[in-house]
Amino acid sequence: MKVIIIEDEVPAAEKLNTALLQCDENIQVIAILSNVAASIEWFERHPMPDLIFMDIELSDGLSFKIFESVRLSCPVIFTTAFDEYWQEAFEHNSIDYLLKPVSSEKLALSLKKFHQLQQHFAANFQQLMQSQKDGGTGSMRRRFLVKRGSDYITIKTEDIAYFFATHKLVCLVDKDNHKFILDKSLAELEKEVDAALFYRVNRKYLVNISSIKKIKAYPKSKLHLELEPPVSEEIIISQEQAAAFKEWIEG
Repeated sequence: MKVIIIEDEVPAAEKLNTALLQCDENIQVIAILSNVAASIEWFERHPMPDLIFMDIELSDGLSFKIFESVRLSCPVIFTTAFDEYWQEAFEHNSIDYLLKPVSSEKLALSLKKFHQLQQHFAANFQQLMQSQKDGGTGSMRRRFLVKRGSDYITIKTEDIAYFFATHKLVCLVDKDNHKFILDKSLAELEKEVDAALFYRVNRKYLVNISSIKKIKAYPKSKLHLELEPPVSEEIIISQEQAAAFKEWIEG
């Protein structure tokens, strides 16, 4: 079982690492990351682990920022000294929320909970997380209200080509290449649209499958996408994400 620890306090990270190995000899801690930036970079370059242990208050901000930049598809156990984040934590793949100092008993119970969920929902974990985020309704956004000049108009979700992030702004681009600024992050939009139709291909783009004009092979087993309407920059899918993207394309 491959595990990631995200913790900015070295003693706490080492203690958790030791405690995990004592709880389960099958655990392999493959990385210990100390901040938001390092975590984002790691996830962009490596396959998803089976489980993440994540502190919340890191040296460069709250760990929730990680979810705004990368698509995490594995469960998370949050470990923190603060209790005020528990509700937000369960909006971000959380299966447990442990307050520091974490006892070996509580750690063992969290791992047991993970294994139970894994047994029952391994094949459908992403759908389970999405269901929790949607409040169990499974409802998707059917339209977006956007501003055009001094007026507001609605755009049907199926008429959206892609969303992209630039200079701390997120834009909606429709199939006629009209651009509209939204007051949402890509991570929030990813939760609201149909996962069968939209895919987060990298940190900057969330694309509609119908807007993908061409998929090309790229060096080092990466993929290069051409979109319609076209964009001025290269859209590259990393080697680690390529297999998941192909599976999504095939439906």
